Amino acid sequence: MKKIKAIQKHRGLLVFGFVFSICMLIATLLTVAKPVTAAPAAQPVYQVPGFAGSQSCAQCHENIHTAWIGTRHAQAFSAPIFQRDWTELGSQVSCLECHTTGYDAQTGKYAETGVTCEACHGPFQPDHPEAPMPITPNADLCDSCHTTTTNEWRASVHGQQGIQCQACHNPHSQTPKADSVTGLCTTCHQERGGSFTHSTHANAGLECSNCHMFTNPRTTDPIQGLVPTGHTFSVGSDACIACHQDTVHTRDEIVKLSGEVALLETIDTATLEQTVQTQEQQINDLKAQSTNRLYIGLAQGAIVGLLTGGAAAWVVSRGIRVVEVKEDE
Repeated sequence: MKKIKAIQKHRGLLVFGFVFSICMLIATLLTVAKPVTAAPAAQPVYQVPGFAGSQSCAQCHENIHTAWIGTRHAQAFSAPIFQRDWTELGSQVSCLECHTTGYDAQTGKYAETGVTCEACHGPFQPDHPEAPMPITPNADLCDSCHTTTTNEWRASVHGQQGIQCQACHNPHSQTPKADSVTGLCTTCHQERGGSFTHSTHANAGLECSNCHMFTNPRTTDPIQGLVPTGHTFSVGSDACIACHQDTVHTRDEIVKLSGEVALLETIDTATLEQTVQTQEQQINDLKAQSTNRLYIGLAQGAIVGLLTGGAAAWVVSRGIRVVEVKEDE
């Protein structure tokens, strides 16, 4: 009887364990199968008084908003390259002054991520659209963020002539105001553009900016994320070396040849002919001397060979001993 009760007791435990395992399995499957609701994304936009946001502008200026939405200005904050560099720099809040709109250094808040409409036009005006939105159409506005570029521009002929940024750049689409860079340059530089169009460089597919705005990323270390942009429009040796590496080492030869050409230009014909004749005579003399030396060398070699051979034969003959071997009968 005790044995039967023990079996029933163990059977009850087994049934309980089996049922418990089934319940746990079902619960686990339900948990895995249940769709996971993503956590709400962090909202990078703060409500800053006076700012309406780019979506408000898009209601009337849809074409401009469409041209802007895919630009680097629009993605100034969200771009992976900025996020990477910003993280490496310790997420400095000073970067937000240019990569957000309406940034308030005292509160750390900003109206919108990226360089939006109100970053250049200022906060929304209550009397707009009757009154136009303000804009400063000169390099001073761009200089607030594009410091490296505007410093280069000020040192260039463009800057000295007062040619502003928007003369070449569409401020909304950030594209050149022409179908190509060369086409943009030739709107003013028509004479040089005409000669360039038929040049070897143009036939190779190069444009003005390939040389006049060349920057070498291999030798340029970003300073606080800023790098040269080539807006001095001057052509340095790096631009030439980037393509003509195979001719760099012939520079000394070119300089040497240039000096010889300059000498030829100053010499008269009679002197040149006399120089040529003298050099030809020197060449003939060298040939004759070489021939004589060849024959003398052959004769000397033959004599030395005979003497050496005779001496060797005498030495060998002195060392030979004749040994008679008698065979036993």
